[in-house]
Amino acid sequence: MVEAEAGALPERRRGRLPAAREVATRVGLLVLVLALLWGLWEGWRWIGTHFDLTWPFPVNDVTMPHLHRIVQALFEPAQVNGPWLIDILWHASLFTAKEAVVGFLLGAVIGFAIAIALSQSRVLERGFIPYIVASQTVPLLAIAPMVVIGLGSKGVRDWVSVAVLAAYLTFFPVTINTLRGLQAADPRAVELMRSYAAGRWSIIWKLRVPSALPFLFSALRIAAPLAIVGAIISEPAASIQGGLGGAIVNFNQYYSIEPQELWATNTIAALLGIFFFLAVVVAEKLVVHRAPEHVA
Repeated sequence: MVEAEAGALPERRRGRLPAAREVATRVGLLVLVLALLWGLWEGWRWIGTHFDLTWPFPVNDVTMPHLHRIVQALFEPAQVNGPWLIDILWHASLFTAKEAVVGFLLGAVIGFAIAIALSQSRVLERGFIPYIVASQTVPLLAIAPMVVIGLGSKGVRDWVSVAVLAAYLTFFPVTINTLRGLQAADPRAVELMRSYAAGRWSIIWKLRVPSALPFLFSALRIAAPLAIVGAIISEPAASIQGGLGGAIVNFNQYYSIEPQELWATNTIAALLGIFFFLAVVVAEKLVVHRAPEHVA
């Protein structure tokens, strides 16, 4: 018994080594990519200022501020005797994240429900897919005032209107990918379940939905950053100043004087989108364990 336990310890340690190496490799790759991006930015900035380049744009302190100056701006007051910029953007990120989460969940549920409905009828699929595709060609800025004013007249809060607009961007990839996943179930498995007198809903939830999970999470990885983009774009239309959209509009007015503040805001917005993406990746790791062709 003691020998078995002693033999199990080296096996556990050997199992941890590949995981530790993978983490170290990922961290090292991240540092390498960041260093490469820093080098490209600062290198092009030096070339542009040294040779007075004007194509494709003039390179100066306004168009390309130093990266260390952008980071430094986060830990400086945005206004005289005001809070640090990072503090302002932190609260703005939380507000935008709230809108994006609600919009993401709403869009995912709506997209999933539409995919389930369309998967049950070729006539419905052929009839509605063109309109679903066409809906994504309408600019969000054209829809935003209609949604904000329409829902505002019903007593809905402005941030909820922004969440609805974020859902508008997220439902499309979820619908298309989930529909494809539902149709990717093994026909032999479908026929087997039918031979056992399984009902339509049993086939959907026990066979088609599990086979669609990898497709669904692929769509959610795309939809997660889109929810952030939809929320940020929609905030100015809803006259919301407390989110990242309002911060971008505000700092855009002073770009010629303090360009690093707008760049810092854009960086925080990008990090928020990356966080949403990674959250979906983690959820996928917990839910999906097998490829769709192995799901029966």
